[in-house]
Amino acid sequence: MEEYLGLYAEYGAMGVLVALFVWNFISMSRRADNQDEQLEELAKENAKQTTTITNTESILLKMLDRWNKSDEKADRRHEQSVRELNELSDVMMEVKGSVSRINGK
Repeated sequence: MEEYLGLYAEYGAMGVLVALFVWNFISMSRRADNQDEQLEELAKENAKQTTTITNTESILLKMLDRWNKSDEKADRRHEQSVRELNELSDVMMEVKGSVSRINGK
């Protein structure tokens, strides 16, 4: 009986160590699978965010281009108005000069 207890103690302890090693290997494998799934989910989410950011950037650039074009048009209109006012001012000065000559005679 002592012989069986000795063998059981020796091989039982080794069996426990082997069982713990196998359990550790299995738990690490499960953890690695779980991490792979999470990484895949993060990669998909990152791709969605990248697409959203790219679309937003594109929209903002188009809006800025549109504003720049409308600013250019407004500047041209302003320049045309100033040019016309200057021409009217010149004509008014001519009329004023003519009126003062007529009044002076």
